Amino acid sequence: MSSNPPGSCCSVGTLFEGTPTGQDIKIGDSKQIDAYVAKPPEGKARKGAGILYIPDVIGIWQNSKLMADNFAASGYTTLIIDLFNGDPVPLNITPPFDFMKWLNEGSDGKNPHTTEQVDPIIVAGVKALRELGVDKVAAVGYCFGAKYVVRHYKSGIAAGFLAHPSFVTEEELAAIEGPLSIAAAETDHIFPADKRHKSEEILAKTGKPWQINLYSDVEHGFAVRGKLEVQAQKFAKEQAFRQAVTWFDTFLA
Repeated sequence: MSSNPPGSCCSVGTLFEGTPTGQDIKIGDSKQIDAYVAKPPEGKARKGAGILYIPDVIGIWQNSKLMADNFAASGYTTLIIDLFNGDPVPLNITPPFDFMKWLNEGSDGKNPHTTEQVDPIIVAGVKALRELGVDKVAAVGYCFGAKYVVRHYKSGIAAGFLAHPSFVTEEELAAIEGPLSIAAAETDHIFPADKRHKSEEILAKTGKPWQINLYSDVEHGFAVRGKLEVQAQKFAKEQAFRQAVTWFDTFLA
């Protein structure tokens, strides 16, 4: 595996301040999947380009909505999808919390969040973006969501960005069909140095454009849940966002 499974650090973080400006919607053939869409300001849209935002285990929440709004402000129609059928992990959940039990069974024991359940949601998200007029689909994946960026180039993702990825297998990474950029934390037991270096070896063999940026003085989750009052974390969060936008500006052009 090129990154380890999710753990307790995957729900720890800070709530960002701000008021989301996008719209809560339903997607899918039966309109049963919760989603949030943020659209670019009038006259600033990158024609035909959009971003599928595949979130961490906290799902559609304040921080992910604000980040989607920022991607939209950069010109990209952005869609966040609920991967968990209304069963995300709460921010800063009181330990102990059994992530693997939640993953395999859900909070109620009847709602698993494995690839069998999540893969069709990703496909529905790509389809929904197409219906919004997007023909060049990029994807961002944070922590849990990173696996599904890597898995779904085959479903129409043209370029991807991952931040502090978890649960990505070496086989999945080796099979990517387009450009991939990764933002990594200096301290991250889910994507530690050995996994990062192995990922570099795998990506070098794919023949696709790739990039791994390493940010010092930050930990797993920094790109979406960091403490913005801490200079190093604020810098890393903002630079990782710019890294994604620059990547898409280049490879969706």
